[in-house]
Amino acid sequence: MSPMCNGQPIGRPRAFDLEQALEKALDVFWRKGYEGASLADLTQAMGINKPSLYSAFGNKEQLFLKAIELYEQRPCGYFLPALEQKTAYDVALFMLKGAAMSLTNAEHPQGCIIVQSALSCSESGASVKEALIQRRRENEQKLYQRFVRAHQEGDLAKDANPCVLAKYLVTVLQGMAIQVTNGATKEELEQVAQVVLKVFEQP
Repeated sequence: MSPMCNGQPIGRPRAFDLEQALEKALDVFWRKGYEGASLADLTQAMGINKPSLYSAFGNKEQLFLKAIELYEQRPCGYFLPALEQKTAYDVALFMLKGAAMSLTNAEHPQGCIIVQSALSCSESGASVKEALIQRRRENEQKLYQRFVRAHQEGDLAKDANPCVLAKYLVTVLQGMAIQVTNGATKEELEQVAQVVLKVFEQP
């Protein structure tokens, strides 16, 4: 039995804050990518050792996927809140403005971790790449369903194709993420957004 001090066991390592550690891991993955982030990078940033990492999060792949979940739930996340906007135009506006603001925010690494990590994964990271692709497909499907509803409500032109519109908007958002890594500014991305929004304007 561990010795007691004031009713508390001593000699045991202090528990760490899981969410804070996950935030640190997300930052490393965001800056270096899934494959570029080593276990040494991760444990140093998280302030834990390898056994603690494995015990709390499983392996590196599981840690990365948990970090992606956190990434999508951050206050600056714009995709899911956009789906709740009143019109198809507002959905597109919310997403494009949110992307321009979030992707260029200097308070965190530039670009989109989901897009960039999927592009940089080699065969050794095939399972992570597939998980990211599946996540993007699911988001595109959600956007498609939102545009189907808009079409049924008469919020889109009669000849509008919800499937094509969803794929078009997702393609632009992914392209914006790549452009940021090439140095595109928030103002430049907003100019692109203005062109895209014309597609969603009511006749």
